[in-house]
Amino acid sequence: MGRTLDPVCKMCRREGIKLYLKGSRCDSPKCAIERRQASPGMHGYRRGKLSEYGIRLREKQKLKRFYGLFERQFRRYFSLASRSPENTGEVLLTLMERRLDNVVHRLGWAPCRASARQLVSHGHLTVNGKHCNIPSLLLKVGDTVAVKSRPRSLTLVRLNLQNNSMPVPDYLERLEGEPQTGRVVRMPTRDDIDPHIQEIREQLIIEVCSR
Repeated sequence: MGRTLDPVCKMCRREGIKLYLKGSRCDSPKCAIERRQASPGMHGYRRGKLSEYGIRLREKQKLKRFYGLFERQFRRYFSLASRSPENTGEVLLTLMERRLDNVVHRLGWAPCRASARQLVSHGHLTVNGKHCNIPSLLLKVGDTVAVKSRPRSLTLVRLNLQNNSMPVPDYLERLEGEPQTGRVVRMPTRDDIDPHIQEIREQLIIEVCSR
């Protein structure tokens, strides 16, 4: 399985926006993009004007890095979205929102998507009552995600909930009681996308992927 070993703060600096790859650290004075507003590298302060292709490519890279995808995964989602009769850009964004690791993060059980991915892959959760360790699983309406009834799993999620201040989106429902349980009540729409990436221009992504 591929993974990124470079400092993730470089990704935010390269894209020029906060991608919130480190949870609460991104809102603290330690955030790298707050201290250095230039792209990484020795020529970061002297980067020229982007071409039309470069503008579209940067939008695509922002979306991939925000949700923690590699190119092959992203191409798979684009292929699924392009087959839909609905707006391809909006379908692409809703596919990203339906990923299991994203749902775990939006429920407040993990401070960032990387932590949510680790929570899933280490076997702390169940989907519809069955063990699941696939972060890229696309959830459907009615699917239920629950924390396993193990002290370590429950403690991890409980600590993250205490430090979480983000509201649960409307397409998800967080049930009360132990163990912590969440449910997909409807398909997400364009308005349900994470507020940190709401300004993404999905039409530019479709243009660069359709070349």
